Amino acid sequence: MAQGSFQRKRTLEPERRPGEVERAVARAKRGDRSAIRFLYLRYAGNVYGYARSIVRNDHDAEDVVQQVFTRMLTAIESYEQRAVPFSAWLLRITHNMAIDCLRRRTPVCEQPDLAVADSHSELEAAQLRTALRDALAGLPDVQREIVVLRHFGGLSPGEIAERLGRSEDSIHGLHHRGRRALKDALTQAGTSPSVRLQAPV
Repeated sequence: MAQGSFQRKRTLEPERRPGEVERAVARAKRGDRSAIRFLYLRYAGNVYGYARSIVRNDHDAEDVVQQVFTRMLTAIESYEQRAVPFSAWLLRITHNMAIDCLRRRTPVCEQPDLAVADSHSELEAAQLRTALRDALAGLPDVQREIVVLRHFGGLSPGEIAERLGRSEDSIHGLHHRGRRALKDALTQAGTSPSVRLQAPV
C-alpha cells in the first residue's frame, strides 16, 4: 500500500448512521466478507492516524494497520457491543499493536559506520514491504485471505478451513499456490529470492 494512502486522522469517526456499524459487526462475525471490507474501509484511515501518532513512522503505522485488521478477523467473534463501542475496541487493539511495534524497534545506533548499514537495511526492508503489499494485492481473493490469516493472523490450516468453510486439504493447496505466486512476484520485483514468508510454528 502506498505511503499516505490512509487518511491521517488521530481519532475514530462517529457512526454516520444509527446501527450501521453494529449490523456490519454482526455480519462480520458470521464471516461476511463485504462486512469485513466495510469495517476496513470505514476505520483504516483512522486506525492509521492513531497508530502514526504513537509510532511516528509512516511504514510502521501502515504495518500496524494490517496487524490490527488481521487481529480483528480472529478476535471479532468475542467482541460484545454492550461492553464497549466497536470504535473504542478497535482503538484499544491499535494502541496495543503500536506499543508492541515500539518495543520491537532496535535502539538507534550512534556509531557512523553501523548507522550507514542500518540505513541501508531500513531501505531494503521498506522496499520489501512495498513489494510484498503489491504481491499480495495481485493474488486471488481467497489465496490472499489464506496467506494473511496463516502468516499474519497466526491461524493453523485447520482453523482457516473452519473459518472459510473449506476442507483442510483445499486450504493447504491454496496456501501453497499463494506462497508460490508471492515468491514469483517478489523475484520479478527484484527482491531477494531467498526472502520467504515463514509459517507460524
